[in-house]
Amino acid sequence: MPRLHCPVALAEGATLDLPPTAARHVQVLRLQPGDAVALFDGQGGEWSATIERMGRSHVTVHVGRHDPVEREPAREVHLAVGVPANERMDWLVEKAAELGVASLQPLFTERSVVRLPAERARKKQEHWQAVAAAACEQCGGNRVPQVHAPRELAGWTPPDGLAAWMLSLSNAALPLAQLAAGPGPVLLLSGPEGGLSPREEAAAQARGFRPLSLGPRVLRAETAPLAALAGLTLAASPAGAGS
Repeated sequence: MPRLHCPVALAEGATLDLPPTAARHVQVLRLQPGDAVALFDGQGGEWSATIERMGRSHVTVHVGRHDPVEREPAREVHLAVGVPANERMDWLVEKAAELGVASLQPLFTERSVVRLPAERARKKQEHWQAVAAAACEQCGGNRVPQVHAPRELAGWTPPDGLAAWMLSLSNAALPLAQLAAGPGPVLLLSGPEGGLSPREEAAAQARGFRPLSLGPRVLRAETAPLAALAGLTLAASPAGAGS
């Protein structure tokens, strides 16, 4: 059954017009009146629905019962990542959403290739949020991770209440397996191409971030945080989860 992200008030028995993005999705899939779809608002659970009417640019559905099903990882993991160059951030956001990231904070660091003026950064944030929603449509996630506005690492304040770790090649870094075996929500900091600078690593450690190692191989900027995320979320997920 096609799944559609519908960030509006949903209630059993309601009849409503789908938001433009969801309506376009229905058109692309060539669905017809009478076809069943699943709707989710990104806050948890999903609703069954039936397409009632279709026009050139709008789709009306009748909302059915709510299913409180949750498919989120047992462990809450937040990513703060140096924005990689080109379109690699799109790929990172998509895969992170599939793996169940709780939120994602794009950062600009000393070694960042990408620098965005305010208006373009706002549009990129909206784009990445849409990428995350589309990934949840595909993977079955009913909670869309928030993609925060891009920030400079030097001016960013990490959220409270999370165990803070940063990916590092330092010999003093602890192995991922040690973190995966522990409980509680986690914040992972990862650099862009070239990693965090020594000054940034020192500043992060002074703010409570502990160095974390993924092993002897040097992974790409978009691969490293996803590898760590997978190691944490999949290790904590219930048996039977997967494609």
